[in-house]
Amino acid sequence: MERTHPPEGGETFRILFVCTGNICRSAMAERLARAALGPGSPILVGSAGTHARPGLPMAERACGALLRLGGDPGGFASRPLTAAAVAGADLVLAASSEHRAAAVALHPVAAARAFTIVEFGALARAVPAGRVPGHEGPVRRARALLEETGALRGLVRVERPDIADPYGGSRRAYRDAARRIADALAAPIRLLTHATA
Repeated sequence: MERTHPPEGGETFRILFVCTGNICRSAMAERLARAALGPGSPILVGSAGTHARPGLPMAERACGALLRLGGDPGGFASRPLTAAAVAGADLVLAASSEHRAAAVALHPVAAARAFTIVEFGALARAVPAGRVPGHEGPVRRARALLEETGALRGLVRVERPDIADPYGGSRRAYRDAARRIADALAAPIRLLTHATA
């Protein structure tokens, strides 16, 4: 899940994206989040798959969809989801409810910090203004956002919480999946990078 190296002497916050093969949905989510957070962020982003084979590149059509949205697929390699990966994540964001359940099954105490990508985006949009303080650093904002979204779970209606698997599908299927991921991540990323007090 390492993104290069954590900032010198600073705290970090780790986000883990999860899907099935870790070559489409979670791979695109990882690289979209990295691009949005920018280089040197103390928020470290990684991904894994519940049935992933290690070391595979991102699917070709996933690369194309990612590039259209400003992400970089270069150097990506898939990896299987492990209990250690879930335990080491501060936030687990899954492509579907099934993937969330699989991650939690590996490390049950992660249940409170595991969401689907779409669910987390919907909850982040519902966080009241000022509850994620802009004057704090990204790691403290991330922790505040996790606390606020957790408090809203079950109180906010989440439409279509799962992102359909585009694997083997058309370019449009990949573009639709990438767009849903990007749309869901927009509110959390905004709060983590440009939050206001």
